[in-house]
Amino acid sequence: MGLNIIMLGAPGAGKGTQADVLAGKRGLPKISTGDILRQGIKDQLPVALVAKAKMDRGELVDDDTMIAIVRERLSRPDVNAGFILDGFPRTVDQARALDRLIDELGKGPLLVIDLVVPEEDLVRRLAGRRICSKCGENAGPDDGPACRRCGGELTQRPDDREEVVRERLNVYVRSTKPLVDFYRARPTFRTVNGAQAPDLVARELDVTIDDAASVGSRAGMGA
Repeated sequence: MGLNIIMLGAPGAGKGTQADVLAGKRGLPKISTGDILRQGIKDQLPVALVAKAKMDRGELVDDDTMIAIVRERLSRPDVNAGFILDGFPRTVDQARALDRLIDELGKGPLLVIDLVVPEEDLVRRLAGRRICSKCGENAGPDDGPACRRCGGELTQRPDDREEVVRERLNVYVRSTKPLVDFYRARPTFRTVNGAQAPDLVARELDVTIDDAASVGSRAGMGA
């Protein structure tokens, strides 16, 4: 039975970083919709090119197109032992479609992890983020004035200003609360305290995933 994980969390919660660590530790592919789209466009996959055409026109990529892209990615052999989804699903409709897809592909239960961080911590993290004007490396609030990678100047991104950050978080809460509520009643849904130091988050995440996987395995065997 594969270890199929969905990582949920607000902007700044650290889910991307933790998903990277987890993917390396567990030997699983980390799959984000952005990565799927970029690779699909590079590979000239028809469904990815449809999505690119929509984005080029300034349109949102619709749920059916996103599901088709995810379907293609989850059909590849490198996900036989499991996968980590980061950034998908984003809506309840996408979550329902993903459930149908998982059943169709026989992938087993989904483990849903919600990385929870208080709003003020998220604001501090995001508003303190900077990006290198030369190489694009991200830097945190405690880093120095120059980029660690190339020595370039660190500047704040326009969408990381505090008032913009708060609105982004409001949008996230409005759009994803129904998604969290959709998953919350499942025996394989878990929350992890993302306000800790990254190594402590990773440690709690490991224990939490093992526990959820055990429950999912028993449920899959009809226990």
